[in-house]
Amino acid sequence: MKKIILATLLTLNSLFASLNVDTTYATLGAVTKQIGGDLVKVSVLGSSKYDPHFIVPKPSLLSKLRRADLLIINGSGLELGWLPPLIKSANNAKIQPGAKGFLDMSHFIKMIDKPASVSRAFGDIHAEGNPHYSTDPHQVPVMAKMIARKLAQIDPSHAATYQQNLEQFLKKWNAFLTQFDAKMAQCKTKKVVQYHDLYNYFLKRYGIESIGNIEPLPGIAPSSKHTIELINRIKQNGVKKILQDVYHEKKTAKFIAAKTGAEVVVIPHDVGAVKGSETLEAFYNTIAERLCK
Repeated sequence: MKKIILATLLTLNSLFASLNVDTTYATLGAVTKQIGGDLVKVSVLGSSKYDPHFIVPKPSLLSKLRRADLLIINGSGLELGWLPPLIKSANNAKIQPGAKGFLDMSHFIKMIDKPASVSRAFGDIHAEGNPHYSTDPHQVPVMAKMIARKLAQIDPSHAATYQQNLEQFLKKWNAFLTQFDAKMAQCKTKKVVQYHDLYNYFLKRYGIESIGNIEPLPGIAPSSKHTIELINRIKQNGVKKILQDVYHEKKTAKFIAAKTGAEVVVIPHDVGAVKGSETLEAFYNTIAERLCK
């Protein structure tokens, strides 16, 4: 009788066991929740309210990494300034780079903006290409497929469930993309200015031209000379929108807007970055609504 009870408990434990999955950013976390469902417990390490390049390495992040079964990172150098020391200190063999429980999503993305050469003279550039691919909703199916594959690798007993979740999610997401792409058709040929190259994947997808950045170079604060040059370029090109993210200073964008008549719109760079963008669909809809209105 005791053996039967023990076997039953072990079976139940297997059925309802949760994998601890850490993702570096919220969009990756949102996709992981869709694919993992009740079988995974997802922790997002980097708050979408802050600069993704410079997440504060709090002790709470270390404790999450120590118990993680899987770590999913954005990659392309976006986490380089904060994650490597945490992974090393966590001393968790499961999630070390190259281990089964480590997934660098950028390896499966067709990267854009790859520099011809790498030099500090060009600012804080990413040698592998622009890391902000998650702003393009068409990258979500790629993320979902890779996450489903990885979950099945580390938890093969639930592989069929992950595959079923993936198929259901892709069906829903493809329907969303059809509607979203139709909505974005009205924004083609628009011209914008960004603070940083955060939205290049989104803009390229939908035929929107970025004529310049408030940053003269990635990670370099705007100078008076550059700001004046950008004001003139905005006037010459008839730019109506300045895309401002939540974490860069806003004073310069407001100054440029006052001089040009362009509108400053705060656009989320990650799920939950602004109020009303807490789900995947809401994240992309918020970008569209604020950019296209």
